[in-house]
Amino acid sequence: MKTKSVTIPKPAAGVVAVLIGTRKGAFILRGDKARRAWELSKPIFLGHIVHHLVLDPRDGRTLVLAARTGHLGPTVFRSTDFGKTWKEAERPPAFPKAAEGEKGLVLDHVFWLTPGHVSQPGVWYAGSSPQGLFRSEDGGRTWEGVSGFNDHPMRSAWAGGEATPDGPKLHSVNIDPRGPNHIYIGMSGGGVFESVDGGRDWKPLNKGCAADFVPTPDPEYGHDPHCVLLHPLMPDRLYQQNHCGIYRMERPEGQWIRIGRNMPKRVGDIGFPIVLHPRDPDTVWVFPMDGTEVWPRTSPDGKPACYVTRNAGKTWRRLDKGFPRRAWFTVKRQAMASDAHQPVGLYLGTTNGEVWVSRNEGASWTCPARHLPEIYSVEVAEL
Repeated sequence: MKTKSVTIPKPAAGVVAVLIGTRKGAFILRGDKARRAWELSKPIFLGHIVHHLVLDPRDGRTLVLAARTGHLGPTVFRSTDFGKTWKEAERPPAFPKAAEGEKGLVLDHVFWLTPGHVSQPGVWYAGSSPQGLFRSEDGGRTWEGVSGFNDHPMRSAWAGGEATPDGPKLHSVNIDPRGPNHIYIGMSGGGVFESVDGGRDWKPLNKGCAADFVPTPDPEYGHDPHCVLLHPLMPDRLYQQNHCGIYRMERPEGQWIRIGRNMPKRVGDIGFPIVLHPRDPDTVWVFPMDGTEVWPRTSPDGKPACYVTRNAGKTWRRLDKGFPRRAWFTVKRQAMASDAHQPVGLYLGTTNGEVWVSRNEGASWTCPARHLPEIYSVEVAEL
């Protein structure tokens, strides 16, 4: 797609709410305008696994929540009053029931939620485990499979290979702000895939990305992206945090460049989340984890830190002021986010149930919430 000129949005100045999904329910952490004082809500759906909780930015009040509900299995809930009341989806995402004697896909959990294009109010996308893509056109009330992906003749081949310990996942649904038909997805395992026709057909987009866990050199698919994002002000630029490093792509070139090689060697470039500056496509934050042979999924050497690049990956700087000197946690792929203030606020949730906040783009950190269940996702709502 051709790049159109964009207007850099003005920084936000209102109240921020942090939407937190955990292994035992969801929470909302509300801040004041200064982002100094914070108040934690009571648990929402206590006991349910909440993989993702997202605000619809198109109306500023609708929340959609992906949950795995005890004995009832996977579903989606929605609230149109910012969490005061909730209703379960009338028809949650689900794969079609297989014909008798045949083996079909069975949904284990809904993992990822993305609001649709601004021109399509009410449209949402969901990614699942096992890998499936679903679409709602009525604000999350009812969901249908995106047959162009779920029934694609290459789906089973694309979705094979390496998978995360708690199941394979389709995630990182990105809608090009220039038009609703241009969509990117990530799959663990599988790789990055692109559609230019609204999801009717898909192609792999993995050239240049390492996959050192498979025998085939430079495979077309079979990769393990952890988080993939495009920058809304430069939609032809994509970033990803991958099982095999940190990458950037300039879409017209169509090849991933491993910008994580510029990270300190003792730290490495393995991790799960990646976060973009809302007004500067060259600024990116990551939170590395120990990616050595056994993948302990803790901070490298037990020393947690965020890293930032201000030049699209040429150099990186460590940001650890306020973090404990020793702490054995990590941050999952959906559990780090930014706000749109000036300076930008950063938010992350850890596997040991802490929420960390930076009001100054990572220069220093505080911990306004502790002792939560293991945190699966963190999103920011500008109120």
